Amino acid sequence: MEAMIERCAGLDVHQETVVACVLFGPLDKKPKTSIETFSTTTTGLLALSDWLATLQVSDVVMESTGVYWKPIWNILEGSFHLVLANARHVKNVPGRKTDVKDAEWLAKLLRCGLIENNFVPPEDIRNLRYLTRYRKKLIHHRTSEQNRIHKILQDANIKLTSVLSDIFGLSGRRILEAILNGEKIETDGLQKMVDWRTKASITDIASAINGRIRRHHRDMLRYHWDHMGYLEQTIEELEKQIDQLLSPYRKEVELLDGIPGVNKAAAATFIAEMGVDMSVFKSAKHLASWAGVSPGNYESAGKKKRVKPHKEIKL
Repeated sequence: MEAMIERCAGLDVHQETVVACVLFGPLDKKPKTSIETFSTTTTGLLALSDWLATLQVSDVVMESTGVYWKPIWNILEGSFHLVLANARHVKNVPGRKTDVKDAEWLAKLLRCGLIENNFVPPEDIRNLRYLTRYRKKLIHHRTSEQNRIHKILQDANIKLTSVLSDIFGLSGRRILEAILNGEKIETDGLQKMVDWRTKASITDIASAINGRIRRHHRDMLRYHWDHMGYLEQTIEELEKQIDQLLSPYRKEVELLDGIPGVNKAAAATFIAEMGVDMSVFKSAKHLASWAGVSPGNYESAGKKKRVKPHKEIKL
């Protein structure tokens, strides 16, 4: 294989240690090898950075091993050209599996330019990605709590979902709070709770909330209601932080928001996942493949096999 990089390093990353193998020397000759093992503490990673700088390494490759590559990336970023490799694409020959051989194999592949770099966005985009993904998780948790409230209401024979399209709307929340507080809901009070745009009649709503609710039901409803409120407050705070991080990308947000079916929340997710520099993707097809919406092509003995799309390794 033809060498392309004079001084490069391969890192075999683990939770507590990282094995580094440096290959250096003229491209037309067999390279020299230097191998060291470092701790993954900050002190150890700084020592790794100094050692690589002493050997004048220009390119460094590591596998995307769980989350263990991230602290190494954070320390080395800016000092070297970093390459994040997909573990499936750089497997060694079976029977040659040690930490040293793994690091050496990565260095050899990088020296010959045989490793394709996974996309790792800049730090501000990574921060935005953490927030948008966490927001998605919290929204799922909120939905789970709402579903639990639905189940408890059915168990208490309260058919509020039959008369209100959304029991967590303005009218539904007022009624649920009154039920949680153990209030006796009269017709006059119910009229004040129900918004004028509600299609169901007051009589139907009163009949729907006439159930058999026990103390147990109220206690469980309170647990879920309080947790749902906490989640909604956290989501609101996340929205503010996301909006602050999107300040430099207002133009991109407006362009994405102009696409039918895409709102500002979706635009924030697009920017968080893909970034704004499309030059990192060779083409639109490469972007679709990276996003995991492009299935592979597997053919054997003249027959094409069905293949599901898969997601590439991401940050």
